[in-house]
Amino acid sequence: MHLDARDLDNNTIIEGDLCIVGAGAAGISMALDWNKSGKKVILLEGGGFEYDSEIQDLYSGNSTGQKYYPLRSCRLHLFGGTTGHWGGMCAPFDPIDFKIRSWVPDSGWPITLDDLVPFYTKAQNLFELDAYNYEFQYWQEKHPELTPFPLDKNIIWSKMWQFSPPTRFGKTYKETIVKSPNIHLYTYANLTNIIANEEVHDIKQLIVKNHEGRTHKVRAKNYVLACGAIQNARMLLASRGQTKKGIGNDRDLVGRYFMEHLEVKSAQLWLKKSFSTDLYTFDYSTRKPRAELALNEVIQEEAGILNGSASLTPLVIAKQQTPLIDLWSNKDPRKSYDRLVANFRKSREKKDTRKDENGNRAFELYTRMEQAPNPNSRIVLSAEKDALGVPRPQLHWELTELDKYSIRKMYHILGEQMGKANVGRIKLEEFLWDENDNSMPDQLGGGWHHMGTTRMSADRNKGVVDANCKVHGISNLFIAGSGCFSTAGAPNPTLTLVALSLRLSDYLKTS
Repeated sequence: MHLDARDLDNNTIIEGDLCIVGAGAAGISMALDWNKSGKKVILLEGGGFEYDSEIQDLYSGNSTGQKYYPLRSCRLHLFGGTTGHWGGMCAPFDPIDFKIRSWVPDSGWPITLDDLVPFYTKAQNLFELDAYNYEFQYWQEKHPELTPFPLDKNIIWSKMWQFSPPTRFGKTYKETIVKSPNIHLYTYANLTNIIANEEVHDIKQLIVKNHEGRTHKVRAKNYVLACGAIQNARMLLASRGQTKKGIGNDRDLVGRYFMEHLEVKSAQLWLKKSFSTDLYTFDYSTRKPRAELALNEVIQEEAGILNGSASLTPLVIAKQQTPLIDLWSNKDPRKSYDRLVANFRKSREKKDTRKDENGNRAFELYTRMEQAPNPNSRIVLSAEKDALGVPRPQLHWELTELDKYSIRKMYHILGEQMGKANVGRIKLEEFLWDENDNSMPDQLGGGWHHMGTTRMSADRNKGVVDANCKVHGISNLFIAGSGCFSTAGAPNPTLTLVALSLRLSDYLKTS
């Protein structure tokens, strides 16, 4: 069922069993999991089914620290959320991502990879992917032409990725949601306040508003915030009716530990002789799985570095590509997206983009590295308010010495192994030459992957939510999505955030 909150009488009271705030990948996945359950599910979406500039402006904010994209254009504020311009890259986290690592401050989750595997399988289906199998041997049997570099497998491994079509949740699942007998979708229902009881142990109701001046109250047994890492933290911090620090923020942890993936052109790989790189280069016509080069867990520990991977792009193509941080600079996400696609197509205009004068021997190595958890990298509220009266977010993106060291060390190890195997040589980009320079280059970008602002921990002194994504100290408030990540892992977060949301959904059904 679909209702437009702009058409409801002012001060309408909306009641149900479960209220999910946000209809992006996390929120829609959870709602679908409750379809035909007999429970009344309220799904709140701040926008509509189409892009609306006035609605999009509610995501505006400022940033300081390491250069970042305009917050207004990092997320799409409409039904389906940012899956509307998502690229479709999927891979699960690695076992090491969930472990306490002595060399990574504040690492460790209260759950393991095994806890997520059943929900990865369910998430796989939502993204219209093949079997939940990310082992190289499995894919090599299906595609014998996929040949790895002859590197020491005890040091370097091939981390596999699958590629969703990509699934646009707003289009793919709209009919199911709208026609569901028990899911009540309210569009143009923007959360503006979370109201708890006097002791702040339970949430009593939510206040939602829209630009047409309508205000409504939402009441449910359980509430799930699924608005994304920045907006979830923003709403908790802005809800100060019962506590001056904001809901769930008695330990001053809400908004802290903001993480992104460190994505940057880092090196060049020059092969000794031509080698089939089908395993490592993405085929946009077939979208078949590919691999990235990654370091094994033992090697990461010995080197004292973060988890990351390196992808290959033919150098002839890479030289034509502008860094993402410069391409995605317009506050209108549609214009930034168009610039990115145009640059991508331009880089492939040559008659044979896989070969050049170097005989298909020269490649760019592009890093995707987890960011070390850092409490000083955070979301706070600014003095400016949006059109609905909610303080705008301000991001301070701050990196650490471990981030830069990890990128440099990963390529030192990779270069050493390429040389030992007589495969080729690696040339570092200039920003990695000086081992005493811990600054990051202006070309460093991220994947628009917002993580960690409501991090998970069994200890309420170290995290905002527990192992079941419940806000510490509050009986009926939960967080869905990548804001719960304790560490960022190396892969894109979409598959994992949906798996984690489905795990939360399963918990709520049985609690």
